[in-house]
Amino acid sequence: MIKGLYEAHLPVSDRKQSIDFYQKLGLELAYESEKVSFVWIEKGKSWLGLWEADQVNIPYHASIRHIAFHVEPEDMIEAKAWLKERGVEVREAFGFSPERQPIVLPNNPQAHACLYFDAPDGNSLEFIAPLRLDHEEAFEMMTLEEWMNREK
Repeated sequence: MIKGLYEAHLPVSDRKQSIDFYQKLGLELAYESEKVSFVWIEKGKSWLGLWEADQVNIPYHASIRHIAFHVEPEDMIEAKAWLKERGVEVREAFGFSPERQPIVLPNNPQAHACLYFDAPDGNSLEFIAPLRLDHEEAFEMMTLEEWMNREK
């Protein structure tokens, strides 16, 4: 029955500024009204709602102000440079500086490469790429470079 996640929503202080930001990331404006705008993540499959609302002042917590965009593992290697070309800086996450990202999260039995950056208003954004699924192996969080160079 469930085929995927169609929509997610974030509070913003300035919808126009946020629309411009997401368009720099390659997302297309799908709908705009006085209260909410939607940008396509994948046209016809998923979109992001941007609400100009006072909730933008709620302190950040991953459960309410975080979106992770799926990217392919091979694209993760270039993701930091891709963001920089668009004027977006990677931020520290889990004690890993921007220079040490992407990182690999030990979500055993899954492993995901990730890097983190902020949208306007401090909403947390993430690029995430599944590296392997359903493979039992405990490991410590590490850089993607360390992951690729480790002995398997």
